Amino acid sequence: MIEVSSLTKKYGEIHAIEALSFSVKKGEVVGFLGPNGAGKSTTMKIITGYMAPTSGYARVSGYDVFEDPLEVKKRIGYLPETPPLYNDMYVQDYLRYVAQLKGVEKSKLTSSVDMALEKTNLTEVRHRLIQNLSKGFRQRVGIAQALVSDPEVLILDEPTVGLDPKQVSEIRDLIKELRGKHTIILSTHILPEVQAVCERIIIINKGKIVAEDSLQNLSALKSGAQKINLRIKNPQDDLVRVLSGLKGVMKVYSGATRNNWTLDTEKQDEVIESIAKEVMIRGYGLLEISSAKADLEDVFLKLTYGEETKEVVHG
Repeated sequence: MIEVSSLTKKYGEIHAIEALSFSVKKGEVVGFLGPNGAGKSTTMKIITGYMAPTSGYARVSGYDVFEDPLEVKKRIGYLPETPPLYNDMYVQDYLRYVAQLKGVEKSKLTSSVDMALEKTNLTEVRHRLIQNLSKGFRQRVGIAQALVSDPEVLILDEPTVGLDPKQVSEIRDLIKELRGKHTIILSTHILPEVQAVCERIIIINKGKIVAEDSLQNLSALKSGAQKINLRIKNPQDDLVRVLSGLKGVMKVYSGATRNNWTLDTEKQDEVIESIAKEVMIRGYGLLEISSAKADLEDVFLKLTYGEETKEVVHG
């Protein structure tokens, strides 16, 4: 459905993105994740035809973005970072205008507008001027204009910016409903957003793809390491020093209390055994020990900043 190959955008000697290659299958919801300035919006603008690449290509449904721009735009609904709104228009009139621009048949205009209003919960404000709406409602109007032509592909760049928690939940539910019916790329730097709605994740940093995997397999990105959760009854001042000195233990982090600890270790069964043995010998009182998969935050921080930001605060 979407194919990107060796996509590069340069500003002078600076690479906004460099040699990006990825594909998105029909009906997939893919999270395009990265810190601010990583190149997410640049990539989205190129895929949607709003910006030309320096080199490489992007195709949607087999059509090249720049050789067949009209065919591509017929198939894409795009919500940029700043919604493209006309503030002096009424919500319903604006959506009708967008539908006409996108080539929706006259006989389907009313039903297409009603569909977009209903899906984004805007029916009650359809006769209000856009300039009189709250930021949250304006954001929803932006999503509605992306949906109004019922496109095959939806490109959503930070779709929940400015929304309150209830509205965020509604938009996430909407994206889930659209899964399978539309191919969706969700560009964001908000981790819970990705975890809530995406099946696959592409992580970009400094203009390059640093990881691409399913949400379930993200722990594999920390290959060769594992995370151990440890709960003890009687922590002592020497606990960090003792555990850090064990073979295979790389870092020791304090948890919410002095009874809860997390260890980064080499991926070996013997490591868990040696930790448990040392805890019991030292009289710390072993209550629980278990291995845990790396969570999305761990992986994201490791790939975009090089290391986790947690520090030992006890011991």
